[in-house]
Amino acid sequence: MTTPASDRLSRTQPTVDEKLLAALATGQRPPRPSPARASFTFGWRALLKIKHVPEQLFDVTMFPIMFTLMFTFLFGGALAGSPREYIQELLPGILVLTVAMITMYTGLGINKDINKGVFDRFRSLPIWRPAVLVGALFGDVLRYTLASLIVIGLGLLLGFRPAGGAIGVIAAVALLLVFAFSLSWVWTTLGMLMRTEESLMAVSMMILFPLTFISNVFVDPATMPGWLEAFVDVNPITHLSTASRGLMHGSVDGSQVMWVLLACALLVAVFGPITMRLFRTRQ
Repeated sequence: MTTPASDRLSRTQPTVDEKLLAALATGQRPPRPSPARASFTFGWRALLKIKHVPEQLFDVTMFPIMFTLMFTFLFGGALAGSPREYIQELLPGILVLTVAMITMYTGLGINKDINKGVFDRFRSLPIWRPAVLVGALFGDVLRYTLASLIVIGLGLLLGFRPAGGAIGVIAAVALLLVFAFSLSWVWTTLGMLMRTEESLMAVSMMILFPLTFISNVFVDPATMPGWLEAFVDVNPITHLSTASRGLMHGSVDGSQVMWVLLACALLVAVFGPITMRLFRTRQ
């Protein structure tokens, strides 16, 4: 007896899984998220990483406390007669130094995501491409704010008294956060270029140490040799420290603030496009 053709055809066709059909979206696709919504989503992802690995907050909690206590009591008596006198000039500078040092962790996080293959998945999503990086930077701004609050709170306990009041302190922190956000683009570029976290850490330190320590954070540049003072005068950390001191003590120089904002615009204009090009083309 021969088998009918319709029966043979039904046995050769795969059985349709009803559950699979139910799982597949058959309706209208959801709208493409806006750039702001996508950026905040990735910013929330950065905060969730802190929630699940709270040890990441050591760099924004322990480092600021260590730096503030160590430099205040190490140099205070020698440079200003007492730690209380020295911290009036040191605290705005140590705030700048602390936040600038922890910006490099932005690049380390991105480098880790790349090595894990997470970025390959992000690049396949139908979203605004820069949201991946902008969102990560948004999450880091919260870390910088926390570090700033710790330094200022500790400074107040040690005798820091800003003549500019709360408004001056808030303005100085806001200017610092803008600079930290801009400086972080340097580390996102390096995070794309470096193959390992160790190499990224080494290169970051080679940049950060002269940038932060060869400045007016600790001492007046007038006491330095001429060739070193020339570098200090053009160092953006020097301008940021001077502007922060002026804002906190009510004697701000508008030109210093403009220099800082100009440096921020230059950093974003140079390293933003480089980072995005690497993000699109990196294999």
